[in-house]
Formats: sequence, structure tokens, C-alpha cells
Amino acid sequence: MVESRGNPLQLKSLNHISIVCRSVKKSLHFYKSVLGFFPIRRPDSFNFDGAWLFNYGIGIHLLQSEDPDNMPKITGINPKHNHISFQCESMSTVENKLEEMDIKYEKRRVEEGGIFVDQLFFHDPDGLMIEICNCDNLPVIPLTEESVQSCSRISCNVNQMQQQQQQQQQQPVKIIL
Repeated sequence: MVESRGNPLQLKSLNHISIVCRSVKKSLHFYKSVLGFFPIRRPDSFNFDGAWLFNYGIGIHLLQSEDPDNMPKITGINPKHNHISFQCESMSTVENKLEEMDIKYEKRRVEEGGIFVDQLFFHDPDGLMIEICNCDNLPVIPLTEESVQSCSRISCNVNQMQQQQQQQQQQPVKIIL
């Protein structure tokens, strides 16, 4: 059994994601002008077309498809599809910019225990889903191994925590004089 706790592989951070493109040129323009990435040096030893970009502490490697005509077509926006997500400072600014750039998007709002997370979903030129959110509103709450196994949904753990808090508030307070 593989150890699931701690950092068994001694990982430091996400380095990059690779995206296969119909057109590296179109995707390069998108990631620069829409998402604010900038090109970085790519090893000359690669014998295929591509581009490397960097920003926000991560890299994006664009790879030219060997068969761009047979890549999956862009479908409707579905937040449950594979996607990459970026946090932003102002959801209204992002929404205004997407409208200015005539990029179709879908808005969603998630509520958890009175905390709201706003999300905007749209596609890159090749259909990869992009999410922009204010997800830092939600606290990161590690789950115990037993709560992961006993809950089919993350909200189960949140409900358990809320119940514990209510129980603590209902306990009588001792006043010592």
C-alpha cells in the first residue's frame, strides 16, 4: 500500500501543465492576451512545434497537435469537465474584460455555510475549460482518513464540523467566583 500522508515524493509545487493545441499560434495569443502569461525560453532540442509560457508561479506548455483536424470540437460550457482554475482579485473586472473580448462564459455561484464563491467558466481556443474564481473565500480544511471514507461528499465533513461547533456552544459555561 502506498503511504498517502505527508509528502512521499518530496514534491515542491506544480511546475507546468501541457496543452495540445490545434494552433500553437492561436493558443499563444490567447494565453498571453486573455490570461496574462508571457513566453519563456523553450529548449531548442525539441523537434516539434510548441511554446512555453509562465506566470502566477506555473508554466503552461503548448504543444502542436499532430492531427489538429481530429481534435475534439469545443462543446458547451460544463463546469464538471476537466478544467484549470485561476483565482482573481475582482470577479467584476474579469467579467467586464471577458465581455470586452467577446468571450462567451458561464457564471456560477457556490455557497457553503454562508460563504460564497463566484466562478466564471470559458474555453481556450482548443476547448480546454478555464475557470476564474474567488475560491480563496473558502477555507482549506484537511479531511481525516476516516471522514474521507465515510463521506460521499465533502459537505459531510463541513456538516460534522458545524454540529461540533453547535454542541460546544450549547455546553453550560462554569463561572468561578
